[in-house]
Amino acid sequence: MPKLFSDPEAIAEDIIREVGTDLMVGLPLGLGKANHVVNALYARAAADRSIKLTLFSALTLEKPQPSSLLERRFIGPVIDRLFGGYPDLTYANALHAGELPPNISVIEFFFLAGKWLHVPYAQQHYISANYTHASSYLLTRGLNVVTQLVAKRVVEGVTRYGLSCNTDTTLDILRARSEGRASFKLIGQVNSELPFMPGAGDLPADEFSAVLDSPATDFPLFAPPAEPVSDTKYAIGLHAASLVPDGGSLQIGIGQVGDALAQGLIVRHRDSAQFRTIMKRLAPGIEQAHTGPFEKGLYGVSEMLIEAFLGLIDAGVLKREVDGVTLHGAFFLGPKSFYRALREMPDEQLARIQMMPVSFTNELYGDEDAKRRARVGARFVNNAMMATLMGAAVSDGLDDGQVVSGVGGQYNFVAQAFALQGARSILTLEATRQAGAKTHSNIRWNYGHETIPRHLRDVFVTEYGVADVRGKSDAETIAAMLQVTDSRFQDELTKIARDAGKLPKAFEVPRAHRENFPERVAEALRPAREAGLLPAFPFGSDFTEIEQRLIPALQLLREAQRTPRLLPGLLWQGVTQPPDASKRECLARLGLDRPTTFAERGYRALVNAALARSRKL
Repeated sequence: MPKLFSDPEAIAEDIIREVGTDLMVGLPLGLGKANHVVNALYARAAADRSIKLTLFSALTLEKPQPSSLLERRFIGPVIDRLFGGYPDLTYANALHAGELPPNISVIEFFFLAGKWLHVPYAQQHYISANYTHASSYLLTRGLNVVTQLVAKRVVEGVTRYGLSCNTDTTLDILRARSEGRASFKLIGQVNSELPFMPGAGDLPADEFSAVLDSPATDFPLFAPPAEPVSDTKYAIGLHAASLVPDGGSLQIGIGQVGDALAQGLIVRHRDSAQFRTIMKRLAPGIEQAHTGPFEKGLYGVSEMLIEAFLGLIDAGVLKREVDGVTLHGAFFLGPKSFYRALREMPDEQLARIQMMPVSFTNELYGDEDAKRRARVGARFVNNAMMATLMGAAVSDGLDDGQVVSGVGGQYNFVAQAFALQGARSILTLEATRQAGAKTHSNIRWNYGHETIPRHLRDVFVTEYGVADVRGKSDAETIAAMLQVTDSRFQDELTKIARDAGKLPKAFEVPRAHRENFPERVAEALRPAREAGLLPAFPFGSDFTEIEQRLIPALQLLREAQRTPRLLPGLLWQGVTQPPDASKRECLARLGLDRPTTFAERGYRALVNAALARSRKL
């Protein structure tokens, strides 16, 4: 049985006593980190330079750090409400401050998106890796400790611990230990908010060497709130929803596109006529591949389990069973309502959601025949930052070598799409991005970094449509990619491709695809938005009603700041049109109901005008 501790310092001392002073510690990706144990080990190593501590991890979670006055006033209370009790990871604070002791190393294979840009230590110690390869890298480096947040359950006096949110790499390295290929101490920290998930991550207590279990070290789970789904993301999600066949299999990545895709599938299932009407407005003249309801239903197999999957289960979309299971996942992260839903789910329903090792969800090897039978009609939907006209995808880094996030499982799923009969990889991206006051195309002629090479090009989706480029020639691929490019950039990109000899000199983008503008997308979706079919928060929100009203206004202000010439008009409107009761509630939420400084009076006017304009959008 494991040793039980209530004090983090005591468990850290025990680990050092049992393992020695050369510690190679594996930390689960994201939510599953045992923060108190990790911080205690860090403190011991920082105080004693004879201890060598290496932390191998991914997706270090950190509370948001607002900068401007409006950000602080809006997000400050949200941070206190959602993250107030979450213990910071000491190593992350030291990395940001450039104060990591020389005897401590931190290695990650996936970053919280954009969080570690231009942080030299983090960039230099990043390992580029497929998610499924991370466990082998851990073992090669001599892993001797794994610390993990766990759920606890006692049945008839017998204690069991659940890996819950992170079966991903832990189950793979536990298998290596059972086969004699590894030797390490598994250390748990009990968390009362963590759902106890059935399946392979339900472990007997004797798998653990030590467990930290105390009310003093219990803490609220990291719970990022769902973001509102924009018109652009809804358009992308709807296009993707038309590519999913009934009776198929589904993998979804995190974020607004995943929520939009799931909501699109739900609308399609509940009212196929409405779905077809939306798609006719969004993509006039385009024959959609799949628009009917889900009679057979879908089976979910996704490295990440997101809240949208629960919405698909509730709507009857995700219902095709494989050995009694409708959804296999490898890790999860989401808002508080998501964790609560898993904790409160009836046992018979929860049994149909199984957490598995990442080698199961992301690869075909290991019982390959059974996986092939299960993963019919598979659609793997993941996000990219940019794409090239010839079908390469840029998802994790920049051309100067800076890492934005990581490869994660994207390459795994692209490879599966080519290995499975009838499967497709769907990479989604916004057609443009803002950099200051300038708009840039996310579809480029070329780029100095690639995540997915062009010889694995398959399906790309932007808000303007679908580019199916699998098995297409370079010229055919370029032509298809131009059709989903923002029209402000089509001529320039067409000229580059023609000059390079990759398009015929007479090529022109067809007239049907020359109206790729954000305004057309917004207008196409407006009736469905107004009818409540495409809500900003399709699966609920941890933001209050007032905060939900403020979000689009603050987004509008942020966009206006990129174009300073718009600010005087907003300021004048805000000064000359007094706020009504609803706007006064929002201003009070930001502490702008009784401004006392010149800056506060200016912000009050700007927010007042932004609230008026955003309501009309």
